[in-house]
This record gives sequence, C-alpha cells and structure tokens, in this order.
Amino acid sequence: MDIVVKGHHTDVAERFRQHAVEKLSKLERFDQKVIRLDVEVSRERNPRQADQRDRVEITCLSKGPVIRAEAAADDVYAALDGAFTKLEGRLRKAADRRRVHHGSRTPVGLAEATAGLPQQESPNGVATAVAELPAEGASMVVREKIHTADPMTLEQALFEMELVGHDFFLFACADTGLPSVVYRRRGYDYGVLRLQG
Repeated sequence: MDIVVKGHHTDVAERFRQHAVEKLSKLERFDQKVIRLDVEVSRERNPRQADQRDRVEITCLSKGPVIRAEAAADDVYAALDGAFTKLEGRLRKAADRRRVHHGSRTPVGLAEATAGLPQQESPNGVATAVAELPAEGASMVVREKIHTADPMTLEQALFEMELVGHDFFLFACADTGLPSVVYRRRGYDYGVLRLQG
C-alpha cells in the first residue's frame, strides 16, 4: 500500500510525514486491496479560525469504492488523528458489509425495509428544493467534475455515500437506468431524486 503525503499551499514536515505513514499503515488490516492512501494537508490562513487552522484529508483508493475522511484542528497531528478515526470507522463499516451473514443475523436490504412505506410525491411532481438562478450575465460555475460510473442499486449508492462522508451521492440506477441522487435528510432519513427525460 502506498501512502502519499502532500501539502496544499503549505509545507509538510518530514517528521509529520513519517508519523502519518506509520499511523496510516495500520489501516491495511481492514482492506488488503487498498492500493493507495492520499493524505492532503492544508492550512487555513484566517486568524479567526485558529482552532481549525490545520486540515487533513485522507482518500483511500482500492479496488472497491473510494473511502474518504477529513478533519480540522488547531494542530496538524490532532487533525490527522481526527481524520484517521473517521476513516477507520468507514473502513470497518465496509469490511463488516463484505462479511457473509447467515441465519437470523442476516441484515435486511434497503429495498425490503422500505417496501411497505407510503410513497410521497410533491403536488406538482417536481422537487421543491430548487435553487433560483442568478440574474442574467451573473451565472458562474464554481467547480465541475466528470466521473465515469457503473450502474448501482440504491442500497449500494447509500453505502458509498456513507463511505465518502457526503450528504448526497450521484449515481446511475441499475434498476431504472435513470440518473439519480440519493441525499441525507434531517433525522437520518434519506431521499432520492431521479431525472427522467
């Protein structure tokens, strides 16, 4: 497993680099297929955010889904510890999911668990959380990413959303073939938006 430590607009001390490699090498016990861990260290220059000035982001690249964690603290070592703890939990969750369960301990699938729930639709059939566009000539694209993706089930999309630690996840639905977004709602509920042409 390769561990790459780099700084984003900041220098990374050799002592920290060695500490990070030593600490992160322990994560290999959860997934033997890990190819590389990318560790990015950045520093906030705003003095008002001194208690969160050092940020560490760890991205785990393996033959499975990408797993990511980040943390910020007043010290780069504390930020590394926070990100390590989050990543360790997500890797443990992924490892537990790969185990085969038998008998009464078999987990219930998402489709089976939500089969009896009533379906709700907005009055006009359109999602109500639509952002208004800025005035003409003032629109801007902040960041654009293009990813290739294999179709996946809703359950797999929820799982991968949890692994990367985001509140939403864009995927191509294997059941319907539609581009879809699963997102977190208040109270640990989830929602799904699907695009139909």
